[in-house]
Amino acid sequence: MNVIVDFSLVPIGVGTSLSKYVAKCEQVLREAGLRINLHGYGTNIEGEWDEVMQAIKKCHTVVHDMGAPRISTIVKIGTRIDRKQTIQDKILSVEKKAGPSL
Repeated sequence: MNVIVDFSLVPIGVGTSLSKYVAKCEQVLREAGLRINLHGYGTNIEGEWDEVMQAIKKCHTVVHDMGAPRISTIVKIGTRIDRKQTIQDKILSVEKKAGPSL
């Protein structure tokens, strides 16, 4: 089953700069062959359910291995069975309805 996921992983107990942990997790997602889109407070991921969940688990493992004693993760998952829809399809649909940007 194809899923579109909004994923935000936050290491706890590692200080205030989190970019090296986020960068490592982004690398894990790319290596998994998933379609991803980094945004200001997380990452959109598109792929098969099991592959996405495996990659999220690997992100946790890698970030713990980097020294993070705790991790808090928020995951929102969307699925459709009536038709195939990509992250880009969703964005284009909203942009079309919203009209030209300023």
